Amino acid sequence: MSSKTLAHLAFRFVFIIGIVSLFADMTYEGARSINGAFLGSLGATGAVVGLVAGVGELIGYGFRSLTGFFADKTHRYWWFAFFGYAINLFAVPALALAGNWPVAAALMIAERTGKALRKPSMEAMLSYAGKSLGNGWVFGLNEALDQTGATIGPLIVAWVLFLHGGYRYGYAVLAIAAILCLSVLIVARILYPKPHELEKKQAKAMSTKGFSRAFWLYSLAGACIAAGFVDFSLVAFHFQKSTVVLPQVIPVFYAVAMAVGAITALIFGKLYDKKGIVIVLIAFFFSSLFAPFVFFGTFWPALLGMLLWGLGMGAQDSMLKAVITPVISVDKRSTAFGLFDTIFGVAWFLGSAAMGFLYDVSIPTLVILSIILQLAALPIFIYARKQRM
Repeated sequence: MSSKTLAHLAFRFVFIIGIVSLFADMTYEGARSINGAFLGSLGATGAVVGLVAGVGELIGYGFRSLTGFFADKTHRYWWFAFFGYAINLFAVPALALAGNWPVAAALMIAERTGKALRKPSMEAMLSYAGKSLGNGWVFGLNEALDQTGATIGPLIVAWVLFLHGGYRYGYAVLAIAAILCLSVLIVARILYPKPHELEKKQAKAMSTKGFSRAFWLYSLAGACIAAGFVDFSLVAFHFQKSTVVLPQVIPVFYAVAMAVGAITALIFGKLYDKKGIVIVLIAFFFSSLFAPFVFFGTFWPALLGMLLWGLGMGAQDSMLKAVITPVISVDKRSTAFGLFDTIFGVAWFLGSAAMGFLYDVSIPTLVILSIILQLAALPIFIYARKQRM
């Protein structure tokens, strides 16, 4: 098979998986745009919202080390994808039936658990296309389509709220996107039953002693970003409590942030393949500045903060995996992605729990901690890059 043909097939695969991601994000990101406000309407406190977000991410990321490992052992990547998507997506419309915040919290955590099941397998399958297209471009394109769905979903929910349908109707209508997602996933499975064949040459093998030092340093940098990045559930809770943003407009703010993430993911992904680590440093420097605008600002500064927050979201999924792909071998990608995500998730949990607690105690301290943790990742990225040379 010629390189041109392989690149064409790889691009088509990435695009189809991107459509899957688009419909998936329409579903659960549409839900996440109102999760914090919904919990607040059911009587949850700021600490509860932060804890639920943290536990959800801890499970959603923490289980990935297990699911990634078993996916590599069994080579049943598609099985993990289908089962994970089913749980990930259909927990969302089930929220329409939640009568109290503990039930709603359980469903939000179940949604994250489903993502844990399928994410390492999907990322491993996507990485096979990176050899032909460039890792930054592959993950950037996927994230751009992913964030496009994350833009549309909250707008759909916002429209429901503007029509006075309420949070429950907002969750219910997202079932349509969930069904479309699984339908496209079936098409992808039929067209590409063995996506590993898209990688013409295998990546450099890792040491039998374990993962490289660069991998662990990149994981530490990712952990710093995760710990300092405030979950939108707490942001939405703040907007609702402070009345800086009207309840109907909160999902619109989220949609705008996701649109920024879609655009920047595509741009930064392509630039990363050309310029390298400097693009990572620029992206995460600017995204680290969102907290003071979000928590101290009035309407327009808060919107600016959400633009920076969206930039950070786009950078996380488009570049972090592109950065670590070259330092892991092809036969352990799902395991490595899962392990990276577990570290990321534990840090996210600890950060979210701390942020939720600090919100009730001292918002200025929350903002300072958020900025310091994210900026701490930048020198680690630089040092990790030197370890690869």
